[in-house]
Amino acid sequence: MRARQIVAEEWSNILDYDADLINPTMPRAAYANPRLRELFPVVSHGALYFSRCIRRPRKHDVATLFRRGGGGFVVIRQSDGTTLGEPETVEEAIDLIVANLPEGCGPAIDGTAEDL
Repeated sequence: MRARQIVAEEWSNILDYDADLINPTMPRAAYANPRLRELFPVVSHGALYFSRCIRRPRKHDVATLFRRGGGGFVVIRQSDGTTLGEPETVEEAIDLIVANLPEGCGPAIDGTAEDL
């Protein structure tokens, strides 16, 4: 239960971030998806990362959502550097992330990558 509470608190924080930290459409769209809402969110340099664990080191096998400079989005899986796509809308980007979730991906655990 503790992991779910930590994940929920982090989502609450990120959903309240100023637009200078992240485009607010990105976390809102991700949070609207039940599969992504149960993962631990991290914002860095305007990108939205998702983790299956809440402690570091985290596994980077869930795709990351980036804004594309000229508009639209880029979805990249950090673990192997694969660009999964460059959708125009945030909804398409979220669908792409969900379609590429690791096998057996469930709620974030209270542990590290080694615990998965």
